[in-house]
Amino acid sequence: MRAMSEQGLQQAREAMEAARVHPRAIDVFTYYYGELERGATGLIAESDIEPLTSVPRAAELDVPSEDARQAMATTAVIKLNGGLGTSMGMDRAKSLLTVRDGLSFLDIIVGQVSHLREQYDVRLPLLFMNSFRTRDDTLAALKAYPYLATHGLPLDFVQNREPKLRADDLTPIEWPADPELQWCPPGHGDLYTALEASKVLQELLDAGFRYATVSNSDNLGAGPDPAIAGWFAASGAPYAAEVCRRTPADRKGGHLAIRRSDGRLILRESAQTADADKAAFADEQRHAFFHTNNLWFDLRVLATTLEERQGVLGLPLIRNVKTVDPADPTTPKVIQIETAMGAAIEVFAGAQAIEVERSRFLPVKTTNDLLLLRSDLYTLTPDFQVVPGAAPLPLVDLDPLYYKTIDGFSGRFPEGVPSMRDAESLTVRGDWTFGADVRVVGAARLDDTGAPERVATGTVLS
Repeated sequence: MRAMSEQGLQQAREAMEAARVHPRAIDVFTYYYGELERGATGLIAESDIEPLTSVPRAAELDVPSEDARQAMATTAVIKLNGGLGTSMGMDRAKSLLTVRDGLSFLDIIVGQVSHLREQYDVRLPLLFMNSFRTRDDTLAALKAYPYLATHGLPLDFVQNREPKLRADDLTPIEWPADPELQWCPPGHGDLYTALEASKVLQELLDAGFRYATVSNSDNLGAGPDPAIAGWFAASGAPYAAEVCRRTPADRKGGHLAIRRSDGRLILRESAQTADADKAAFADEQRHAFFHTNNLWFDLRVLATTLEERQGVLGLPLIRNVKTVDPADPTTPKVIQIETAMGAAIEVFAGAQAIEVERSRFLPVKTTNDLLLLRSDLYTLTPDFQVVPGAAPLPLVDLDPLYYKTIDGFSGRFPEGVPSMRDAESLTVRGDWTFGADVRVVGAARLDDTGAPERVATGTVLS
């Protein structure tokens, strides 16, 4: 097996070189291949951590306006934009999906940044970390905003890619039916490698920027926050994670904890949890804070740390076992070597966490989330903030057989989604098409009748 794995690493490196993957990214892949070969699982045992019990609250910050402005003047905004929205049947960047008032995620993100530039008189560059599949569509859409680029900085940099490895011998999978399926992104932990390899990290530093705030492009709640920027700059911390209190709905999301061996904050994902520890992982009373995937870091500290470690931060390995074609469970099993960007919290001594309101965590992963975002439950303000009108949010559970894809969803709400302002939950089973001005009040359910049905215009579901 040792000889086979050495052969597999060589084949993987050759494939990456042929695909013109940056040498630094190949070195990082080589490091994690070695971890995988040695049997590393990335598991974090419950016995090795202690719960995180309290952190500062953003709602209680008292940051002078000028301090906030000065922090914003040296902050760059980075959006993770590598997702295609394949889980919703999309084949282009998910950020191009229309979400409210005829605007896409991308349009609203640009609006948020543009408003803050004007309000605080700052440069506030906006950069997207695209994948090789989302870059062209995204840059084409951004041509509508010719003023967006600032100080000679690019609008994007590209996430690296790596071969999927056969689960049986760790050699790169070959899939002639669709060669693109032979490749995968290395997880969003690649952010740091991609920033350095693209030279964008150095360009930001040369342009006088000190901090970065990072979030997912499908989370419109995570606009740049001047108060948090001011707090982070004043803290002197090299890194900070935005966290929210967990609820039963968050039991699968990664949580922060304190590592017993050195007292550092760490991130533990579900894929890094042994079966014996699953109950403790899911206990939202024990592990109270989940990582929103909104984070802040000091660009200078990152550059120095990458230089000291020769580009390898050493984030915990995530061994992700999938099938080569995610849509076909009968295809061969592969291993995707991944890391999480939030795991960098353990790399930097003095890293902190700050508790934010739930309104800063509004990701759209499914059409259930999209229905809420498009409904009257939310308001899009003149400064492009997406503000929820209720807490907790209603639970939406649409029949995946009919509503999972954007086409299926849109075809069943041709006149708009129902009012959710007075809803507790909406459960739909079967093929229902909704008319205009439907309202959901309380807990509503539609059952499968075995045939296509219609909710008449003006109906109140309760």
